Amino acid sequence: MDILQSKYKTVKENEVKEWFKTASVDAFPANGGVCVKYKDLQIAVFNFERFGKWYACQNLSPEKNEMVLSRGMLGDYKGTPKIACPLHKKTFSLENGENFNGELAPIAVYPVKIENGFVYLGFSE
Repeated sequence: MDILQSKYKTVKENEVKEWFKTASVDAFPANGGVCVKYKDLQIAVFNFERFGKWYACQNLSPEKNEMVLSRGMLGDYKGTPKIACPLHKKTFSLENGENFNGELAPIAVYPVKIENGFVYLGFSE
């Protein structure tokens, strides 16, 4: 596993120790992504209006080692929300990070909550 990739670890909602306040919901485009910096991590945050939900994952493309997933294309695979990397079009579940193409390891995903008009990301460390 690449050193950059090893910094990212999926966090489940019941594992959250810190909710990080990112920005107002107005700072995030509908059906698009924004990169948020948390410590030494870059996190892609998505307002996926078609699903009526918010998602967050690592911004690092595991194949190309580039910080680009926030610029990827949102869609779904058999009803599961997904992000497609803008560089190589590999797709990942925004719910659990699974690589739908099968040849790459999953990406890290993070819980998101909206409170008083602000977007918060959940971290376990």
